[in-house]
Amino acid sequence: MLHVVDAGLLPYRPAWDLQLQLHDQVLMGAHAAGILMLVEHPPVITLGRRPDAQKHLLASSKALAARGVEVVETDRGGDITFHGPGQLVAYPIIPLNTYKFNLHSYMRFLEETVIQTLAEFGVRAVRDPSPKPATGVWVRDPAAKSADGMAKICALGIKLRRWITLHGLALNITTDLSHFTLINPCGLSRPVTSMQKLLGPNCPPMPLVKQTLTKVFQNILPPSSI
Repeated sequence: MLHVVDAGLLPYRPAWDLQLQLHDQVLMGAHAAGILMLVEHPPVITLGRRPDAQKHLLASSKALAARGVEVVETDRGGDITFHGPGQLVAYPIIPLNTYKFNLHSYMRFLEETVIQTLAEFGVRAVRDPSPKPATGVWVRDPAAKSADGMAKICALGIKLRRWITLHGLALNITTDLSHFTLINPCGLSRPVTSMQKLLGPNCPPMPLVKQTLTKVFQNILPPSSI
């Protein structure tokens, strides 16, 4: 059975250390079905392994310090993103072979988890409809300053170690979107939105979104081989 760990509000580096501890547990068979770690981070900008990710950091060190935003280089895939309070970060630590996932099908599974979670709250979300789709989950936002009116609501970035996943997804619920002006999110020059921006006073609280995402994740996870 999938094991769920709610780490609450935890700085990025201690959360990374916890991920590694949980990864070791899965690797050693303590939680053979995998672990879903849920967390919020204090304001932090993370850089992925993409070579030009650094150039998408737009703010000076002084501006970042003034807003209390840490910058951390990570070993996940992808470019640059922001994490902060009001954003649900899910780190699935999943043995891919147990669920017959390959990398592509696992990424599509994460996107589908978010799409179905948002649907539970009346938000219609999709994969990127552009000719060269970017990884993540997108919604139509009337205020989005983009050619297609779409904005990203959830970013994804993962790493595999011994074919067990690390990192995961970041869903904007009540995130302070002004922090995204400090970066070019994911290097895409495209707008970012949140559930709060779309739903206003009907935006669900963090605990309910955590509960719903966990339920959806478990419901659509393929049958395991254990």
